Amino acid sequence: MSSTAVRRVDFGYFVRPGEETGTGSPRVEALLGYVVEHAGGVLLFDTGMGRRPDVDAHYRPTRTDLHEALREAGYRLDEISEVANCHLHFDHCGGNPLLTGRPFFAQTNELEVARNAKDYTIPELVDPAGTRWQELDGETEVRPGITLIPTPGHTDGHQSLVVRGSDGVVIVAGQSHDSAHGFAADALALRAHHDGVEEPLPVSPAWMEVLLAMDPSCVVFAHDHSVWRP
Repeated sequence: MSSTAVRRVDFGYFVRPGEETGTGSPRVEALLGYVVEHAGGVLLFDTGMGRRPDVDAHYRPTRTDLHEALREAGYRLDEISEVANCHLHFDHCGGNPLLTGRPFFAQTNELEVARNAKDYTIPELVDPAGTRWQELDGETEVRPGITLIPTPGHTDGHQSLVVRGSDGVVIVAGQSHDSAHGFAADALALRAHHDGVEEPLPVSPAWMEVLLAMDPSCVVFAHDHSVWRP
């Protein structure tokens, strides 16, 4: 049995309007977090979608609240020992105010933007009373076998979670890609470059090399139930 266990937490779904999908048609997207059970506790990666009338009118979410979502995954709120958000848009940090008092991990540049940029997130989700931010500046092993790695793109401060267990490496990619298909496309583009395929070729993010070099057994995502496997 692995020394760590990664389990999905299902927070529900929302409807992304057609003007945001690039297709002109609306798309229903998952709202997923992940728990990582390790020797020292339980880390929660992403906490669900924040509530505000204009947000709900725009995205029409169907939510499972944090307590119930954790219960369905086999955990209680009081078992969560630390929290990380892939980034601080409101659909990834909605449950943060219910988890204050625990360590929260975020890249410094992500936290700075979330605190200061207009219309970036729902402000009251960022620094509720009692929040204990541990700011990171690049790749950091936050617990033995659990590492946060910058994967900028969707936001400059986006980060992904790498979990090393006795049965392999799991990457919790957050919203580094909207889908497993997008991740697969970038992985194949890198393969084509390495195979010497003639240009022009798509350009993948530089950090894709870092993630793939870890030889993941699977990669999971915040807005896609699908899983990428090598």
